[in-house]
Order: sequence, then structure tokens, then C-alpha cells
Amino acid sequence: MHTYDPALTDLVVATVRDRLLNRPPLKHPGEGEKLDRVLAGLIGPEGNDPAEVLRLWTEQLAPTTIAVDSPRFLSFVPAAPTQAAALFDMLVSCSSIQGVSWLLASGPIAAENQVLRLLADLAGMPADAGGCFVSGGSAGNLSALVTARDTARRRRDLGFYDRVRFAVSDQAHSSIGNALRIIGVEPFVVPTEDHRLTGPALRAALHADADPSDIIGVATTAGTTNAGIIDDLTGMASVARDFDLWLHVDGAYGGAGLLAPSVRHRYRGIEHADSLVIDPHKWLFAPFDCAALLYRDPRLARAAHTQDASYLDALHTDDDTQWNPSDYAHHLSRRARGLPLWFSLAVHGTRAYSEAIEKALTLTRDTAALIRNAPHLELIRDPELSAVLFRRIGWTAEDYAEWSARLLAGQAAFVAPTGWEGATVARFAFLHPETTLELVEEIVGTMA
Repeated sequence: MHTYDPALTDLVVATVRDRLLNRPPLKHPGEGEKLDRVLAGLIGPEGNDPAEVLRLWTEQLAPTTIAVDSPRFLSFVPAAPTQAAALFDMLVSCSSIQGVSWLLASGPIAAENQVLRLLADLAGMPADAGGCFVSGGSAGNLSALVTARDTARRRRDLGFYDRVRFAVSDQAHSSIGNALRIIGVEPFVVPTEDHRLTGPALRAALHADADPSDIIGVATTAGTTNAGIIDDLTGMASVARDFDLWLHVDGAYGGAGLLAPSVRHRYRGIEHADSLVIDPHKWLFAPFDCAALLYRDPRLARAAHTQDASYLDALHTDDDTQWNPSDYAHHLSRRARGLPLWFSLAVHGTRAYSEAIEKALTLTRDTAALIRNAPHLELIRDPELSAVLFRRIGWTAEDYAEWSARLLAGQAAFVAPTGWEGATVARFAFLHPETTLELVEEIVGTMA
């Protein structure tokens, strides 16, 4: 089973080469019954011809995955890894790097930490800030909130079952609420003003609460998923300081905007974050799954997450320079998922990243102007980052669904409707540098 097979290697390499060199079509979702028939009996006591299995993949399974790295994928938050990042991800995967500890992977971890340092510097965090790469924003938010909870319990001399709450806005990402449920912390939901959490709103909510002493932190957002709205981070930092709250910033999608001069001012206050999440597999052009988790004081994360066992003793030493990513999140085993981003940044330089992000922001502003000038369309709000919310005047939820299905069926684009203030609306999420205004005009033209 472990015998090297040059023919199999050549087959897979050829497939990967074709995928990298040729921009994929959007493709279509698969049908469950058909996929069941295709896969029936494939895995059993005896093996199969690798060429036949690969053919089944390329002809039957791969076409059922909608290509999130297509310039025509404009829903959710797309992904568009650079060729350098995608290639290096293949190298990382086939190298079986155990990215748990300095002992097993000091070089890869040093490279990952170089990228984390870059992101911390962009956010204005202190020189000793640090963290690790996790699988995504959900894992990053969960790990950060665990650190916040345990730090508060220790500092406030709270018991394991004492009630604690965490302030969140009614616009927080779904993973924030999920993380709080998992770790047994109650949400303290603060209403937003025009969908943005502000310092005055949080302060007023704290003063209005009967006993805010059990509120231990606040989760803010640097770029909401639906509309790209950045919270009042400076105001949040002021309230967090006055009430001794942990300040967590979820910048999974929007944090990449720190590299864009045109919107950099919107992030004022992020430098005060106690924890920060940025997903490079979104707007920093890395492959899935790659999320950067940073702590202002990494020692607090180590106290919350370090796993102790006799079989792990060799990983933990008194040498503070030996950085173990397993000590900074809820994981133990992990792939060195930050390396593809490191390679791509080293190859292209940060200026190319800034230019690519600015290109999406320019397209966003041009699209907003296009919608304002279309009599049958209505721009819902001026975009802050790269998400555009708009409505087709007179359309129902069914109209949006049928329109979206037609676009995908014709391979023109994937634009899934979304909800806004109780109504169904349209939404563009721009990220891919190769998405053009001409394509947007083509899509908007189908709504006339």
C-alpha cells in the first residue's frame, strides 16, 4: 500500500496542473441519488485501478463542487488562492508535516510565525503578540473565547459553575453564538445602531443591566459577513477598558482590509484587541483551511489551552523561544496550514496583496454606483468593504431564488440571495481580482 507508484503520481500531478492552469467553470450541485450510484461498491476489500478512480473523481465528483475560486462566484465569502499558495499547499499536504510543536516542526512554525507577526503589526498589536493558525473563523473564535473565559475566571476568582456573560451584537457571526453555547457562557446581546455595534450602545446596555459584574468581555466584528460593516472598535476598546472586559475582534472576512490604504482608517481601535481572528482563506488568497488567531498576551492562551500528559512532556520546555501552536487553541494535532500563505507572501510581496484587495474595493464602489443609476434597482447601503447589498424593486423571495438558479444554470454567475431586515435581497461579495465590472454589468442586466 505504501509502495511508490510513479504512474499514480503522474496522474495526480497532471490533474492538479490542469486545475491550476485552467480557470474552472462554476459547475453545478450534484444529485444525491446519482452520486450514491456512482460511489456504490467503490470501497471494499479489494482495491481499484487508480486511473479509474481518478477518472470517476474528475468526471463525476469534481463537477458537483461549485468553484468558490471562480471570478463568477459572488456569494457568501469567496476564496481565490494564488497559484503559489495552492502549489505550496500541495507540498505541505504530501510532506505530512506535524505542525503541533517546535520539537517536530521548528522551521515550518517559524515561517508561520513570520506571517502572524506581519498580521499583528498590521493590526498594531504589541511586539510580544502571537498565536497560531487554526482551521477557520469558527475555530478561532471558539479558542479566543475559551481564553477570555478562563482568564476572567482566574482574575475574578470565579468558580467553574459561576455565571459569566459575554457581550455580543445582534449582528455577530453565527460562530460567536455557537462558541458561547459550547463553552457555557451566556450571550449579553447589545442592539446595534444601523447594524453597527458602538461604544455608547454597549456602555448604555451595561449601565441598564441589573448586575453587569458577570459580563467578562465583548465580541466585536471587523467586517460583518452579510454587509461588511466594521464595528466602532475605538468605542469598544474604551468601554472594555472601563469595565475590565476582554476585547475580541472577529475579522475573519474583513480583517484583510488592514492591507488596503483606502479603508485602513476604518479599523482604528483594533490595536487594543485582546484577541483577533483573520481568515487568510478568505481575502488573503490562501487555500482552505487557514485562519490566523492572535492574542495580545499569548501567555493567557497557553494557560487556557496547553494540554498536559506524560506523552506530551517532551514538547514542553523552559525555553520560551520554542513555540508550540498546540498551546494557543483548542486543537492538538494540526497541519502547518499557514505555510501556503507564507510562501505566497514571500513570492509576491505585500504590495501585490494590497493591490489585489484594493481592486476588489474599487469594483465594489463602481458596482454601487452602477446600482444607484439603475432605475429598477435600489442600493440598500453604501458598502464599507467588498459586500454590496441591493434589491430589485418589486421582486419577491421567489423571484430572487429563480434568478439565482438561472444564473447558475447558465454558468453566468453564482449569486445567492440573502436576508436583510426581514426581506430577501441580492448580494455581491467581491474578492477575486479577476472579477470585472463588465461581468457585474452582465449580471445586473439579467434583472431588468
